[in-house]
Amino acid sequence: MAAHEPRFYLIYDIETSPRPYGKFSESQQEYIVRGAGTEEEKAKKLSEMALSPLTGKVVCIGLQLMETHEDGSYKLKKKKAFSMDETNPQKRTETLESGAECEINSEFEMIKSFWGIFSDERYKNVHLITFNGRNFDAPFLMLRSAILGIKPTRNLMAGTKFSYPLHTDLLDELTFFSPGPYGATKRFNFDFYTREFGITSPKGGGIDGSKVSEFYNEGKILDIAEYCLRDVTATWELFLRWKEFLRW
Repeated sequence: MAAHEPRFYLIYDIETSPRPYGKFSESQQEYIVRGAGTEEEKAKKLSEMALSPLTGKVVCIGLQLMETHEDGSYKLKKKKAFSMDETNPQKRTETLESGAECEINSEFEMIKSFWGIFSDERYKNVHLITFNGRNFDAPFLMLRSAILGIKPTRNLMAGTKFSYPLHTDLLDELTFFSPGPYGATKRFNFDFYTREFGITSPKGGGIDGSKVSEFYNEGKILDIAEYCLRDVTATWELFLRWKEFLRW
């Protein structure tokens, strides 16, 4: 194992869905749809509620824990999904078709389980790998935790925009920390990057990020878990490509 190589890597991804619009106060409802002049514009704003921890909720967390061997190879230590089921929040475990484990619980307990990983001394300083995690997954989990009254066990937003420890955000790396709407560092979505690097896209089974809320409302929480874990697998594979050719 190279001197600079972390012993453990934790790849994680979250899926989110809007909270019920009708449960917000009148002033909050007005704020959420402010500026919408048509029903289409209002529907768009309502769907965008999933993108903020103040108006959305975490419905799935997928993770993959990898251990680095002395010879530089990697061993899969754990692959697991945490899913929320509001209709039946009783804690239970299901085995997904992929063979991975899915722990089903309330949002509160699901997020607590995620933070429990860092309470293990072995993983306290595990190196994180995400795609756009610094702009979405990390701040969403931090703020959602605070709203639910959960104390995070690790600051996922430590550091600055251009320098942060123990975390590789592949979107930052693949745009050289200069994402833009065009040019050599144009920002593309995850599906596009995976396909260009010859990695199997996580899209499949009729689901992608835009359909998570629809699947969740239909009770298809295991389908969401499978999709989330495909995201995690593809993120790890993209990391390996970046590490081989672009990490200095």
